[in-house]
Amino acid sequence: MDTQPAIVLVHGAWADGSCWSGVIERLQADGYHVTAPQFPLTALADDVARLRQVLDLQDGPTVVAGHSYGGQIITALGADAPNAAGLAYIAAFGIDEGESLGALLSQGPTPPALAHLFTDTHGFGWLPEDDYVNHFAAGVDPARARVMHATQQPLAGSAFTDVMGVPAWKSLPCWYPGRPRGPGDPAGGRAPVRPPHGRGHH
Repeated sequence: MDTQPAIVLVHGAWADGSCWSGVIERLQADGYHVTAPQFPLTALADDVARLRQVLDLQDGPTVVAGHSYGGQIITALGADAPNAAGLAYIAAFGIDEGESLGALLSQGPTPPALAHLFTDTHGFGWLPEDDYVNHFAAGVDPARARVMHATQQPLAGSAFTDVMGVPAWKSLPCWYPGRPRGPGDPAGGRAPVRPPHGRGHH
């Protein structure tokens, strides 16, 4: 019997599941069953619905890992997350009940990656190429970063105002690998937020 958990990888804003490609290759080489679906980024509720859909397809206990805005998605699973055995926050948001991303970001200077964020007539936010290449995807080969910019998925503006309900990290084990990164990092300059002390494992 396979005792390894399945793994679901949740991408962040202005990206897609392919951003996990290198991670997927390494995990698959170690024998893990990995899923890295595409999230619509049309509303937090839509993203959570997609994650629940994918979790329903897993055969057993699953570790769910989110990067950046992906942390918001896994947090919003709440207390009833099918097959979820634990959460991993990879330079990701993990806010508390009653908080929002917009309120969090307003507490400090605008991250470089978001300095020129623009909103289209449908209410979706996009990153211009210079900020995407130089800040959002800092450290990525510039030619690859420009391709990522060309294929970016815009984020619904409501993502910044959605208020978190009961966070999933209150009822599930969670891990926060690595040290928190600050503005200008490959996570797009959005400082990650740790779950409160005592709520997770490192």
